[in-house]
Amino acid sequence: MHKDYTKRLNPCQLEAVTHINGPLLVVAGAGSGKTSVLTSRIAYLLEQGVKPWEILAITFTNKAASEMKQRVAKIVGPLATQIWLSTFHAFCARFLRMEIDATGWYTRHFTIYDEGDIKLLVRECLKELDLAERQFSVGSVIGTISNAKNQLISPETFAAQADNYYSQRVASIYALYQKKLLANNAMDFDDLMTVAVRLLQERPEVLEKYQQRFRYILVDEYQDTNHTQYTLTRMLAARHRNLCVVGDADQSIYGWRGADISNILDFEKDYPDAAV
Repeated sequence: MHKDYTKRLNPCQLEAVTHINGPLLVVAGAGSGKTSVLTSRIAYLLEQGVKPWEILAITFTNKAASEMKQRVAKIVGPLATQIWLSTFHAFCARFLRMEIDATGWYTRHFTIYDEGDIKLLVRECLKELDLAERQFSVGSVIGTISNAKNQLISPETFAAQADNYYSQRVASIYALYQKKLLANNAMDFDDLMTVAVRLLQERPEVLEKYQQRFRYILVDEYQDTNHTQYTLTRMLAARHRNLCVVGDADQSIYGWRGADISNILDFEKDYPDAAV
């Protein structure tokens, strides 16, 4: 391990890197060196004897995850390959491939539908329900279903909340769409998150296994987390409470897909003992 990885850190960054136990909020804007803080923190944890597989690091894009992996590898070498470092969705896909067989909902050989697959399936649902695409545009329906999933709203709950003709019909589409996905042993992108959360909620032994495993959890761009991502993070971190989140409320860019700015604004309410 390269011992000079902390030399370029300023005092505030060094404080964040060397904070070991308990929740930690790092408020950092663009260009403030937050990636250096995250990678250096991972290296420091390893130096303190934390096993690489006990660290879960999450970011939002494949590009950011790849960059972080490269930076960590430069500092810690081959140990980097044993760290769970990925996007939220890649983490959930990996987790589900390992654990979903026990649920009876899907098999681990499930298919992840892309945008084209999803559009075809929604059109199939519209046709079966005798609904005109000019009234229920495929893009709008997909967006509504996606937003519901990002808030952990099931088809049943969505239907119960539907209070007008349009939302009632969309509820029917959502229910049929989900039924067809399950029949095809397939998930859409949002299902990776919602099914992972449901599995953890309904299988306490699986939740305990991963709570014990991940002693340290780091989340980048925390201001862009939606309700599902927030719930997943909170559940996994509940045992050890060593949750480090990095973000800047002024940098939120995913409000259109359900990002909830209150997740970072209320971090200190969720964790009153958090270091900031």
